[in-house]
Amino acid sequence: MLIRLTLTDFRNHAAVTLEAGNGFNVLSGPNGAGKTNILEAISLLAPGRGLRRAALSDMAREGGAGGFGVAAELPNDVRLGTGTQSGSPERRIVRVNGAGAPATALAEWLSILWLTPAMDRLFVEPAGERRRFLDRLTLALDPGHAAHASRYDAAMRERNRLLEDPAPDPDWLAALEARMVEHGLALAEARTACVAALDGRIADAPSVGFPRAALRLEGWAGDAARLAADLRGGRSRDAAAGRALAGPHRVDLIVTDREREVPAARCSTGEQKALLLGLVLAHAELVATRADRPPALLLDEVAAHLDPQRRAALFARAAGIGQVWLTGTEPGLFDDIPGDARRFDITAGQVAVGRRP
Repeated sequence: MLIRLTLTDFRNHAAVTLEAGNGFNVLSGPNGAGKTNILEAISLLAPGRGLRRAALSDMAREGGAGGFGVAAELPNDVRLGTGTQSGSPERRIVRVNGAGAPATALAEWLSILWLTPAMDRLFVEPAGERRRFLDRLTLALDPGHAAHASRYDAAMRERNRLLEDPAPDPDWLAALEARMVEHGLALAEARTACVAALDGRIADAPSVGFPRAALRLEGWAGDAARLAADLRGGRSRDAAAGRALAGPHRVDLIVTDREREVPAARCSTGEQKALLLGLVLAHAELVATRADRPPALLLDEVAAHLDPQRRAALFARAAGIGQVWLTGTEPGLFDDIPGDARRFDITAGQVAVGRRP
């Protein structure tokens, strides 16, 4: 949970500090004011490239010093920070309580989930998009997942480069493949556990406001011996393809409407949005009950696309999950939030505390 968020030269925000509430935090303002930029800044307090997956150099404010900073204060005097410096626009710096740390260490302090309009097509996008979504869900339950993903990807990239050599060192190839098997197996186990836990929670819960999803994984099933054999025997094939054709990086998350037994990709656009939102809410509930800390849930422009009944269902389910951040152009969209909500008016990179309705 964030207590205080400070942005320096981030996107269109020169210098902004927000005192966050424990429950709902509502960011209202016109398009282009910088609401989503604040959510993106929060998302950088987790491993990865944030909710936009943008280049770090694109996040520095035009006319600023050349870098940017995002800092947060958490309970128990924990301080997190990330950003870049002038002269190194693509080198990310991470600090935990003032000391340098790898980006993967951020997962030990915060569980951050998000839903943005760009994710509306998740079920019809290529499998890589769903895999990234799945890894974000898994990371919220297993902070070590980010480190395994990073090490697996590093070993795979190095193997791909080595296979470009007409006569690659077989011992070095074997060492890289052993590393891929080790971390790949950890990835598969964490993903499988996440999907099983989430699917079970959705199955056991009543349908409240949103259709219920059914989840399964398709692709490599986590057989270490099989992966080792596929990598060793597929070197020529992978060299010709320029990439590894077997492993956990080929897994897909398959989602269907549980009641109608219809694949999510074949549902209407509105049904897909509702399925995805229901899935994210169920996962946030799972994290809130199983993790050591409640999640931070970032919902960008979600309420505007819901009818009043479903909007009320969203607020009711999100209440008590953890810290929820909502954006919208109209403050009135959030009048029915139960209990107290911290409200902020965002205008051209400026933030003011909003008034309660």
